Amino acid sequence: MPYTVLVVDDNYQFREEMKDLLYEYQVVTVPSAERAIDLLKEPHTVDVIVLDVRLPGRKGTDVVQEIKTIEPKIPVIILTGYGSKEVAIEALRGHADDFMEKSSDIISIKKLVGKVIDNKHAEQNQCGNVIERVKYFIEKNYQKRMCLSHAARFVSLTPKYLSRLFKERTGQSFINYKTHLKMDKAKDLLEKTHYNVNQIADQLGYLNTESFVRIFKKMTGRSPGEYRQAAMASGVSRDAAMRSAEQRKEPISWTDATM
Repeated sequence: MPYTVLVVDDNYQFREEMKDLLYEYQVVTVPSAERAIDLLKEPHTVDVIVLDVRLPGRKGTDVVQEIKTIEPKIPVIILTGYGSKEVAIEALRGHADDFMEKSSDIISIKKLVGKVIDNKHAEQNQCGNVIERVKYFIEKNYQKRMCLSHAARFVSLTPKYLSRLFKERTGQSFINYKTHLKMDKAKDLLEKTHYNVNQIADQLGYLNTESFVRIFKKMTGRSPGEYRQAAMASGVSRDAAMRSAEQRKEPISWTDATM
């Protein structure tokens, strides 16, 4: 799916030129800051914003700050008037990501948009790699007294930044991901071993069995003992179905076997 570029400019001809120029991207154009802000408040997939700093009735630098309040991670490119370096500096202080004079060769604007998108793509790939490394770290250390700070040190990030990044990328917090992983391991041990609950809690790194039992029941709706009994009953039903099917030479329906 192509990247989406939002062009905010009150000049209709310029907006149409940008559509033609950035043909390899999905280009959305609006004539005012208000329209842009309204669009950003709705579900969207805007990747880059190209904003004319001289919009009617609004100070461009204020618009940048408003955009960054709503969507702090969307890169904003400011288009300034000829010789407006002071405006550009003010815009960068207001968290614009780059700027260019609007009177520049239009191909230069295209190159700048491409550079910003390439940087964003590289950052997304890097973030994805970081999350995979964190997942690997959790998988290898879930049995230990491991916390967010340890994982952050492993990938050379601050705990605060990693916490936010992990939630954005996985849809769940670091602690929830780790706990779900532990509970999946617990289910596997309950189904495939004869370890008692104390042994399983110890295997998973819990300091006391009560904490493990409480968390397991909260996440599965059953105590470890109840879960094991249900798993054993399901296994017995499947074994019986296999023996019966073998005798009759009929195909096995696991749905029927577990009903």
